[in-house]
Formats: sequence, structure tokens, C-alpha cells
Amino acid sequence: MSFTNELLNTVLRHAGQEVSRKEFLNLAGRGLAVSVAAGTLAGCNSAPDKSSAAGPTTGTPASQVDASTTYTAPGGAQVASSEAVSPPAKVPAAPDQPIVLEEWKSKVDPASGPTPTPMPPDKRVGYALVGLGHLTLEELLPAFGECKKSKPVALVSGSPEKLKKVAAQYGIKPESCYSYENYEKLKDNPEVQVIYIVLPNSMHAEYVIRGAKTGKHILCEKPMAVSAKECELMIDACKKAQVKLMIAYRIQYEPYNRLVRDMVRQNKFGKPKYIQAQNSQSSANPDHWRHKKALAGGGALPDIGLYCLNTARFVLGTEPTEVFGYMHSTPGNPLFKEVEEVMSWQMRFPDGVLVDSITHYNTHDSRFYRVNSEKGWLHLNNAYAYTGQQLQTSHAEGEAKMQNQITIPAKNQFAAEMDHFSECILENKQPHTPGEEGLQDHRIMEAIYQSVREGRPVKLPAVSGTDAFRGSEPTQA
Repeated sequence: MSFTNELLNTVLRHAGQEVSRKEFLNLAGRGLAVSVAAGTLAGCNSAPDKSSAAGPTTGTPASQVDASTTYTAPGGAQVASSEAVSPPAKVPAAPDQPIVLEEWKSKVDPASGPTPTPMPPDKRVGYALVGLGHLTLEELLPAFGECKKSKPVALVSGSPEKLKKVAAQYGIKPESCYSYENYEKLKDNPEVQVIYIVLPNSMHAEYVIRGAKTGKHILCEKPMAVSAKECELMIDACKKAQVKLMIAYRIQYEPYNRLVRDMVRQNKFGKPKYIQAQNSQSSANPDHWRHKKALAGGGALPDIGLYCLNTARFVLGTEPTEVFGYMHSTPGNPLFKEVEEVMSWQMRFPDGVLVDSITHYNTHDSRFYRVNSEKGWLHLNNAYAYTGQQLQTSHAEGEAKMQNQITIPAKNQFAAEMDHFSECILENKQPHTPGEEGLQDHRIMEAIYQSVREGRPVKLPAVSGTDAFRGSEPTQA
């Protein structure tokens, strides 16, 4: 290709400089686009490396963007345009480090969180979901869309119709769909690393034990089983198979509940003195498995009251030493022929801290707890709900009573718990809520039922230390 003096001078004039969009198009129209692009690329490769620990800064500052260009739309209309450039950003090489974009918000407003750092799909931990009921279809499968380290790869159900439809919706291979009868064939699926048990409570023990034999790690819904004895068998089976077992206590991964825990343990308003906790909802179908004792193991207490019990233990970090319970079911109500309608109970913790809890299966939903401390209180409304947490605090400053509403970024708690388990598998760590955490709750619930039967407080074995049954802390993204 021959160059005229004019064209050669144009190229030399722009050597080592950025070429504007208008000039590039002008040159491209004269057959030199490829030459200029190659020269620019060579200049980039030969430029000195100015990357920092956070990664090299790339992009073009707005002050250097040519904003005077236009675009000709089909039909000849002219619309305003500008150079196609990328804003400045630091791009770390490590895949788990977020891209740092240029600042634009003032310090007086809440800061934006880091940009997401999802793992490539082929690096994520694969989950097989066992059971296609409300929780799986309404919460868990959609939550994978917000996961960074987890993905659904297999389904297990007793309904071929649901299997086919749900698999098509979420891109699950037909050969990765299983019945309860051929459940053990998960062993031969290399894409599956975790089995997530989302079944009626009475099925948890069997499917955890059978699942452990496949060599896959196990995530099991709460309550862990229908008795402490079953919990022990599940833990033993997973240890024997050398697989991890985690119980899906989503509240311990939810940001607002974790913030309350941190504030309480840091004595934000002095030492905690007592906690009031309530988790209630209204039931309607007497034929649902939750109202069959053989399937559920109990009524309001193990299903929704467990949140009050477990969250109090989580927030305080210590274990109760005594419980006292009261139970009632409305005579003649078909919903409560086999399981309790309401359970009210108290727990005594070390240092004199009392927890007063109530759970009900036949009232409008109410899900909150309040931590009453020496110098103030923290109240978390919708504490046990899937979304909508609202945190309020109160304390005094001189003559003023300060009541504050604290708002933090919400996260999908199901995605958070699954990603934590995936992280534990990838990094070989003990889950934050292992089987031992579930076992402790069952021991306490059995003591509450004993108290109801005997009409007296029941003492529990003393447990020393903080977070005695919990594993590694979740990584805060």
C-alpha cells in the first residue's frame, strides 16, 4: 500500500496519541483503519506498566472524551453521540477481587457496595435439589440467580411432570433428573457436589444418610430432623463418609440479623438483659404435611418457633441453661389434631439473660425480636422473613431519646447460605451452621416439650465458650 505525504503526516502526527472517533472513521474511509489500529495496539503494548496492587487503571476520563460527534440513523436523521469509551477503572487480576470503578458519589451519602465477583459458571459448585415444593420453587431455584459460587445441576422429585417442567425452566439436563427410588444414582453425576435436602422433616434423616453414602456433601433444611437421636445418626453418617454437613439456618447469613449480633456482642448499648421474640403465622390446610406429627415431628415450635430459639442463641453466642414451656391447641380445630397451635417458652442464659419467646400457627404473621440492654434496645421487625427486615434502635443522650432506623443493603439469604457452603467445599472449611448446631436445637426443643409435659422448668447441660457449635464465619462480600 502506498502512502501519500498527507496521509503519512496524519499517521505520524497521531503516533503515541489516542485517535478520536471522528478522525479514526475518516482514516478508515481512506483505507488506513487497520494500520492505525495496529499502531495504536503496538503503542499500548510498549507503554510502561503502571498497574497497582488493585490492578491497572483502564478507560478514558470524561474530560478527554470527544463529545461532539453525531450518529446518522437509518433514514438520514442526525442524533448526538460521543466517543465509545470506557470510564476509568482498576481491574485486579484475581477473579475474586472486584473491579473498582471511578468514584462519583459524595461521602455524605451511603457508599455503594463492591461490584459483584461471580465465579465462572464452570467453576461453581453444583447442587442437586431434593424436593420440588414451595421452598425450592419459590425461593431456592430463583436464589441461584444471585449466587456467586453455586449453581443448580440436578433435581430429585416424585413427580415426573414437575421434574420435566422445572428442569426445562432452569436448564437442567434430562439425565440429571432423578426419582426418590434412584436417588443414589447422584453418586455417578460428576456435576453434583452438594445434595440439598428440601423435604418434610421426617424424611431428612433418611435422605441425609443415603446422600452421604454417595460421597456428596449435604445441605439440609431446618429443623434438622424430628429428634435429637436422628440428628446424631445424620452427623455420624456424614463423618463416616467424610462429607460436610450443613443445616440451612438462613437467618445466620442474613445481613440485618448479623448486624444485630455484632452490635449485641460489642455491647453497643451495654450488656443484653432479656430478649422478646415472636414468630407467628396463619395455617389453612389440615392435610398439609406440617400438620401431621409423623411427618413434621411437631407443630409451631419446630417449624417456625425454631427461628426464635436459634436466633437468640446466635445473637448471644452462648447456650441456655434452663427452659420452661407452655403449649396449647384449640379443641376441635382440625388443623391441630396432631400438632401444637401455640408454644410459649422461656430460656435462661448465662449471666442472667432471659429470652421470652412465643410461636403461633393461627394468628396473622408477626416476626420480630427485641434485644433489651442496659442502655438501649435493638428491635428487628420481619426478622425471620425472607425479605423486608427493619432495624430500629433506641437510647438516651442527655434529655433526648434517640430512636434510629438503620438501613443496610439487603441480600438474598438463601444465596448467601448456599454460597457459604460452596466456599467451605472449595476451601475445605467447617460450615458456620454444621450438624452439631442443628442437634443442639433439637436437644433444647425436646427439653421444652418435656417442660410442657411435666409442668416445670427443665435444666440443660452447661456449655462453655462462645459459638460452641458453629464453624467458620461466612465471608462478607
